[in-house]
Amino acid sequence: MKNNNIRYVMLMVVETAAVTFLYLTIFPIFRQVITQLGEPQDISPYQQVAVAGGALVLQACYWVRFRWVAVPAPFRNALVRHLFLFASRVSFFFGGALFSVFFFRHVPELDQFPSFIQGAVKLLEVLLVLFSLFCYSLEIERLGRAKEDHSSASGRTR
Repeated sequence: MKNNNIRYVMLMVVETAAVTFLYLTIFPIFRQVITQLGEPQDISPYQQVAVAGGALVLQACYWVRFRWVAVPAPFRNALVRHLFLFASRVSFFFGGALFSVFFFRHVPELDQFPSFIQGAVKLLEVLLVLFSLFCYSLEIERLGRAKEDHSSASGRTR
């Protein structure tokens, strides 16, 4: 049981570091896209590799945890559990904003579309990042919901 908790904490630390890295890497790109709507953006190969690498690290940790490491129930406090559930929703706000900017504001205003291959690669990278942020939000939600069923039943009778 103790080894499981240590593995869980280590995986969550790496996942959180990957999410932080993604936010710090993507935010300047996101800001550039918003301030220059409709204009083609030059994203350096380094930035593209960094974003894809961060998302892949996040995915690897998520699926290792999902497959082999149980979610512990470290909190009995309902407020702390609710804060984790809130954090899981908030963590995906940026992903929703990113999706909205790229698909609803930016793409229709492009004067010149990239080649099919470039467009497909960029689309896959955006989807990878969105899916990674979604998985991270699920991970935080699972942590917030750990042992909720047992405590919520007893909490209603009080």
